[in-house]
Amino acid sequence: MTEQYQRLKQHFIAKKAWQDKYREIMLLGKQLPKLPAELKVDHAKVNGCESNVWLYVDFDESEKHIVVTADSDTRIVKGLIYIISTLVNGLTVDEIKRINIQHEFNELGLLQHLSPSRGNGILAIADAITQFAIQSDD
Repeated sequence: MTEQYQRLKQHFIAKKAWQDKYREIMLLGKQLPKLPAELKVDHAKVNGCESNVWLYVDFDESEKHIVVTADSDTRIVKGLIYIISTLVNGLTVDEIKRINIQHEFNELGLLQHLSPSRGNGILAIADAITQFAIQSDD
């Protein structure tokens, strides 16, 4: 895990109330860079998400790590994407395969507060990233 994610994780764990975590997620959503309109296309949409989520996962050959770029039409999902991006961006394919994003979201105390469809969407994003890493290793 990246140092940035470790700091973010400690910050979330310190917040005990869901309202405080929710407010933080919304603030993180404001920090997520917007995806240009021309990249918000159907083939980039993540199936299984309640909101529209556009996801691009690439491999940076020069740095040998994964780069995740994503956007959503809802602020809370943007915040959740920011957390996922912070967790995985800059990691190698092998490191991505060893990370359990669902476990991380449980440790942050987030999944139990999300609606089932929103939680399933987060898991769909995590699965898409993991599948990319697995296919990149072939």
